This record gives sequence, C-alpha cells and structure tokens, in this order.
Amino acid sequence: MPPAGVKKGTKRARQYEHIKDSQLEQGRSEDKAEEIAARTVNKEKAQAGESRTASKSSTQDMSPSRRGGRRSGTNREKGRTRDQLYNEAKQLGVDGRSKMNKEQLRRAVDRKKK
Repeated sequence: MPPAGVKKGTKRARQYEHIKDSQLEQGRSEDKAEEIAARTVNKEKAQAGESRTASKSSTQDMSPSRRGGRRSGTNREKGRTRDQLYNEAKQLGVDGRSKMNKEQLRRAVDRKKK
C-alpha cells in the first residue's frame, strides 16, 4: 500500500510498487521493502513540490535515484548524510548537535538510541 497522499494508479503509486518489488528481489523483508519504498516516494514527492511539508534535507539533498548510483562502488562509508544525522539528533534531543561534525553526530545518535 503506497504512503498516505499517494493515489492508487498514479505515477507515485507505480513507483512505490516498483521500488518495493525491487527491494523484495534483493532479499529485504516485506516491512523493510515497504519502508524504503515509502521513504523514496515521499522524498521524490517533496523534491517535485508535490507535498505540503518537506524537510530541508528532503528538498536540498540529491534525489534517491541518483544517490543509489553515487554511493555504490565506493570505499567510503555508506550511511546517513550529516543533515539526516542532525535531524535525527534533533528528534532524539541530543545537546550540542549544531557544533558536531558528521562522525560526532553518528556516535551521539547511536549512543542515544541504545
């Protein structure tokens, strides 16, 4: 079932199903495949100006389809961006987050989640 705000039979609904099927073929669980598909479709909607509200990291970051190709085949860490880590730290109430670099944010978020 596509995320809220996506009507059945639309481009975004077809995109959601395609991404979900692809994730299932890669061996992901049903829940994880649905989560990835919903997040991708929601981000695409935000970047296209189709959503009512959108986070700064959704609208200013590169598109999910481009990111997949850019991050594969490299030796660098494949994970959340600094902005994504910052937003997560903000939700978790991490103090001093504005002065932290990406690695410090990652460690603080991981510690807070435990």
